[in-house]
Amino acid sequence: MSGLLEVTGLTAGYGGVRVLHGIDIAVGENEIVAVLGANGAGKTTLLRALSGTVRSSGEVAFAGRSLAGTSAARIARGGLGHVPQGRGTFTDLTVEENVRLGVISRPASTRGQADGDVERIYETFPVLREMRRRPAGALSGGQQQMLALSRALLARPRLLLIDEPSLGLAPLTSADMFSVLARLRDEWSLSVLLAEQNARASLKVADRGVVLARGRVVASAPAAELAADEGLRAAYLGESPDGLTEVSS
Repeated sequence: MSGLLEVTGLTAGYGGVRVLHGIDIAVGENEIVAVLGANGAGKTTLLRALSGTVRSSGEVAFAGRSLAGTSAARIARGGLGHVPQGRGTFTDLTVEENVRLGVISRPASTRGQADGDVERIYETFPVLREMRRRPAGALSGGQQQMLALSRALLARPRLLLIDEPSLGLAPLTSADMFSVLARLRDEWSLSVLLAEQNARASLKVADRGVVLARGRVVASAPAAELAADEGLRAAYLGESPDGLTEVSS
């Protein structure tokens, strides 16, 4: 497995508050890696640091090139897509207008192929085709997550950073969303770095998992191994011994 993303000693924060403390993480070609942890563990900050939207230090290499000093726009055009928490849907625009915003982050040499990729997106998410002329604000939470993924796909990323895709979704809708991620990896030749609180669901589709606690990596292992470690889940992922997720304030 060849390395697509290699991160060493990554630190990041906001103002004078450091959130990440020397993160080491890697993602291979066509691999799904789940980043797990409770609220405040640093998952969102990690994805923001990799996409260039928060200031960071450390070594980040993507497709063999250092991202040091690279702007967020250039990182996106270089093939690293980001679906942020909250989805970022423009509710007053139509569904298709939202999808086509992904062209902005697409390399100029491939923009002529965007129409064909829009058609592929509609094949992947038929409900978006049906609603393509409606305001995006009319979509359900699950449909808005599909829309956010579609916009990111139109930019033709090699690696997709996805932040809490199950947030606010009903359990069945959430399960469908995770199965979609596995399909996207195969159909679009993607690698995925998935930040998620739902450890059970994300580890079912991931190849490997990384657990964060207070901005540090506390575990990194194949997904099946992490899923079987009840002590680790209870200690760092907010799961009680009976498998139920505990709600923290």
